[in-house]
Amino acid sequence: MRRTITSAALVATLLLIGPVPAVASPAPAADPARGAVAPAERKLPLTARLIGRQALPANDGWAAAGPGTTGGSTAADDQVHVVRTRAELVQALGGDNATNRTNDTPKLIYVDGTIDGFEGADGSLLSCVDLADPGYTLEAYLAAYDPAVWGRVAPSGPVEAARVRSVTNQTRHTQINVGPNTTIVGLRGATLTGLTLMIDTADNVIVRNITFDDARDCFPAWAPTDGEAGNWNSQYDQVSVRRSENVWVDHNTFTDGDNPDSAQPVHFGRPYQVHDGSLDITHTASLVTASFNRFVGRDKLMLIGSSNTVGPDVGRLNVTLHHNVFDGVLQRLPRVRFGQVDIYNNYYRLSGEGFEYAIGVGVQSAVYAQNNYFTLGSGITAADLLYDWSGTAITTRGNWVHEAGRLPRGVDLVAAYNAEHDPDLSPDAGWTPTLRTGPVLPAPLVPLTVQALAGANRLPL
Repeated sequence: MRRTITSAALVATLLLIGPVPAVASPAPAADPARGAVAPAERKLPLTARLIGRQALPANDGWAAAGPGTTGGSTAADDQVHVVRTRAELVQALGGDNATNRTNDTPKLIYVDGTIDGFEGADGSLLSCVDLADPGYTLEAYLAAYDPAVWGRVAPSGPVEAARVRSVTNQTRHTQINVGPNTTIVGLRGATLTGLTLMIDTADNVIVRNITFDDARDCFPAWAPTDGEAGNWNSQYDQVSVRRSENVWVDHNTFTDGDNPDSAQPVHFGRPYQVHDGSLDITHTASLVTASFNRFVGRDKLMLIGSSNTVGPDVGRLNVTLHHNVFDGVLQRLPRVRFGQVDIYNNYYRLSGEGFEYAIGVGVQSAVYAQNNYFTLGSGITAADLLYDWSGTAITTRGNWVHEAGRLPRGVDLVAAYNAEHDPDLSPDAGWTPTLRTGPVLPAPLVPLTVQALAGANRLPL
């Protein structure tokens, strides 16, 4: 039966997705409201076409600064694509994964179904063995660098060199490079699995309504001096923003799917870590808004700033996080260096073995955390929510905490932290956010509202 959209339903849809900007030339056919649309869009529902052509609303966080974020909203007819395979995604982004990051033609890409980064040229799925250098096996690596034999020094020699070549092979295949002026929108149920969306030197990018699943590293590195007992480190984020401005990441879900960290083996006495971040913003990136996303059951989530070195990151790394859900996650929610980071109206549901901290206060960071709500599992208290990574200050206003066995209450996060830790953090990060759209919800309203709206498949596509 043919679907119709009632006036009431359309009004409700527009209220949810926000204002749809006028679409600029060169393509009058690109205005779906007039019914004349690009061929690739003709079979899509009206709401999908409206969302695909939507720019970031004015004042919606740091990504609204400067020229704002329009992504591929002005894409001409021949730059609108519906993609269902890795090869089609690479083709839509410019045709050559090695050079797509420089393709600044406005483009609008709808993802339909599941795209696997391990998909080979013939459509079959590659394995880690297929991507490995001939000189590498995990068995050989474990035998070569067992601390009992090798000691606590960094791996070197032929097996480590083969691992590095293997990483290069995987990066070429599972890291999908995105260029400037791009919108990527998932249709209902869209999933990108086993890959990294790399937004590097690519200004003006929008990514919406996608489930990111299991961006696994086939070749983790052993770092014997990372921590007291050493650690395994992986390389691939689900979305990585580097050296880019005006990026909007909205209504996505980030998960490890059926390959959680808890299921990984232990090697050298440490968990074999095959996952890195969900959404990392590093290497002088700035003007990023992450809104209405859902992060589920992951370890490392969001690193803002990748080095403590005072240099080009100063004055950069300005990010807004609002109306996101952090559910059963362990650390970096986010961890911040240098940037002015606005964190408001997010819902943190924190529990489970291995929780470390929520907000990491790093070198020269200036975090403003307002009206967030924290539901805490057994053994987690308000004093555990901040962590001092060589920072000095964080502003916290209007946040609520619901600790296990206690009634929900407003809490001064800085005071709670300072009561149990030294040195104290200052309660004034030195700035007040101005780039916000719509009212800031009182913290007690955040769980119900954000749970209902955040994550993939919440937009009316």
